[in-house]
Order: sequence, then C-alpha cells, then structure tokens
Amino acid sequence: MKVAAHFKKDMANNGTERTRKNTSPILNQKIDQEIRENLELYSDAEQQEGIAERIEELNKEWDIDRSLQLNSALTAITGLCLGLLVNKKWFALSFITSAFLAQHSIQGWCPPLPLFRKLGFRTRKEIDKEKYALKALRGDFKRIGLNPGKAYLAANE
Repeated sequence: MKVAAHFKKDMANNGTERTRKNTSPILNQKIDQEIRENLELYSDAEQQEGIAERIEELNKEWDIDRSLQLNSALTAITGLCLGLLVNKKWFALSFITSAFLAQHSIQGWCPPLPLFRKLGFRTRKEIDKEKYALKALRGDFKRIGLNPGKAYLAANE
C-alpha cells in the first residue's frame, strides 16, 4: 500500500516538474512572483479575513493537466463529429489531439502547453503551494503541535 501511494505521489510530482521544465523560465518566474504577491497581500492584517475566500478560490482553480484533458476531449469529440458529418479528413483532428495528450502524459509537454501556461493555468503543485502558504499565514498549523494525526489531516485537506 505504501509503495503504491509513494508511486502516485512521485508521478504527480514528476508531472509538475516536467510541466515547469517545459515552460519558459520567465513564465515560471512570473507564476512564482504572482504567488509571492498574493501571499504579501494576505499577510496584511486587514486582509486576513480574505484568506478563507482565497483558499476556496484555489480549491476550485483548474490546474494545467485538467484543462489540457478537457481541451483534448472536446477537440477529439469535435473531430469525430466533423468526420462523421462533414468530411472524413476531420478524423485527423481526433488523432492529432490524442497524440498531443499522450505526448503530454509522457514528456510533460505538448503544443498547447505554452498557450495554456500564458493564459495563467498553473500546475496542481503551484496552486497547492499558495494554498498551504496561506494556511500557514492564517495560523492553521500552530494547532498541530507534535500530533501526527493532526499533521496527517492538515496535509490532506
């Protein structure tokens, strides 16, 4: 059981690292800077009440993988429909889209990735980094102390 959980965590981290590796350093710096700016904003005592709302926004934020998956599914369905209704050449759109999604799964890069990153889609790890930093600012982890059960719950919120 522990091996499977470790493997899943390792794969998730590798996906994030591959995505960041395949994103321009300037864009990665911009994303990191936005996280720092958000944390700076909410570190102000007057903004503390907004932390819960921001965390809820982060919980609802779509990460880059989810966005690419939806984009691929919709494009593939479009290609199938157009292939059936308009011209068989449109089936190529479904094939190409599936190839892009497979490429992203294997390499962490596909042609739409730079566009989606420029549009502001972040990795799950980037979103979680901001979320947990906000929780730390709010003081959520002071109550944990040395209690492993509480620590586990905090890490899995």
